Amino acid sequence: MPVGRSQTRWWRWGLIATVCALSNLALPPVLADSASAAATATIVAPARADSATAAAAAGAATPPDAYTPVAENVAARQWFQDAKFGIFLHWGLYSELGGAGKMGIAEWIMDDAQIPARHYERLARFFNPSAFDAEAWVRTFKDAGAHYIVITAKHHEGFAMFGSKISPYNVVDATPFKRDPLAELAAACRTQGMKLFFYYSQLDWHHPDYFPTGTTGHGAERPAGGDWDRYIDFENAQLRELLTNYGPIGGIWFDGWWDQKGTAMRDRWRLAETYRLIHSLQPAALIGNNHHQLPFPGEDFQMFERDLPGENSQGFNNTEIGRLPLEMAETMNGSWGFNLIDDQFKSPRTLIRSLVAAAGRNANLLLNTGPLPNGELQPENVKTLAALGQWLHQYGESLYGTRGGPVAPRPWGVTTQAGKRVYIHVLDWPDDRLFVPIKGKIRRARLLRDGRAIEINARQDGVELSVPPAVGEEWDRIIRLERD
Repeated sequence: MPVGRSQTRWWRWGLIATVCALSNLALPPVLADSASAAATATIVAPARADSATAAAAAGAATPPDAYTPVAENVAARQWFQDAKFGIFLHWGLYSELGGAGKMGIAEWIMDDAQIPARHYERLARFFNPSAFDAEAWVRTFKDAGAHYIVITAKHHEGFAMFGSKISPYNVVDATPFKRDPLAELAAACRTQGMKLFFYYSQLDWHHPDYFPTGTTGHGAERPAGGDWDRYIDFENAQLRELLTNYGPIGGIWFDGWWDQKGTAMRDRWRLAETYRLIHSLQPAALIGNNHHQLPFPGEDFQMFERDLPGENSQGFNNTEIGRLPLEMAETMNGSWGFNLIDDQFKSPRTLIRSLVAAAGRNANLLLNTGPLPNGELQPENVKTLAALGQWLHQYGESLYGTRGGPVAPRPWGVTTQAGKRVYIHVLDWPDDRLFVPIKGKIRRARLLRDGRAIEINARQDGVELSVPPAVGEEWDRIIRLERD
């Protein structure tokens, strides 16, 4: 299909800028003690790729086990697992359309409505989130008990929500807002002690060099041709900006690899090169990729989209669990981006139980909210986040800094553990006695709600605990065991 003049104008400038940027920006020197730090660190082994296909998909020319995280990265993984709770933010031009009056994932409106790229660009002229207050956002998330934020730096629509010099199709140059919300958010996170991650879509419905198209974006009316390697150069140049212009970040959260899963481009993402770039610029930055596969070489955590680890109710998640830190991403209603008509919000009870269920499977919960196009957070979400914060203020010790407990998830609930303390999370159990198959001497057991002693009857194969009745709408009855 013919390319609109507007689209041609955007990318003629952008491609020239990309070439210039790639010519003039050099990799910073690697820290002199990286090799020594790597040698002395307690290494968390990456998950095996399980097949030559996984290594090839990562663009790896070396064996799957070649990636060895440096000490800073290992420490960051430890922090990540301790953090347990993060906030996901889907915010972009799609927020203006709010799903166009239809239920579903509103951030996909460009593809769902088959909007040509040259027309979709017009949304940038009206994007002016004057109510955006980065400090207020971070304070809300911190009060909710979250320890990190992941925000969409670029979603599938191809629009950069940061001040990119690689392309003018960005929030600073293309909108009347003229501000860099990611810079403001990064500053607020530093001030308030919150870690910031950037979501970056490998899939791009706007860039003319994202060719051949994969399974999506066929209505964008981009050129029937393009230079794939030039697109990867563009992607890496933008990632360099994100890793050099915003201070230390928590990591990069990739998405969109799956768009080329069934094409010849599957093996041409040059992931090994991209991952090396990220780790060379910020060794502690964690890399995750929402490709729904076992982790590829160079990745630092494994994610699951709207499913607990090992489950696949969505139909696209991998049920295999690797050896890296884990994260489950979940929505507060049915959409990631703001949807004008979707008020089917999950209750605080449901979300806390999701957080607990994830922790019992040794995973974090990354909870999404889609900010409004004017820069405000959805008021319904703010209210829910406040309720989560109140619960975590009282019961957070049973989650923060813990790992999955000694007892695998059961129909009645899960266990978490920190040192010699084991937390029994009773989510669904009607009786006043509960058998837990945990061995070893238990010194004492107390109900976390009020500290009352819990009766323990030792058995050969575990312990039987008394379970007090729930009080009102109690979401999780937590019993703290102290072991010898």
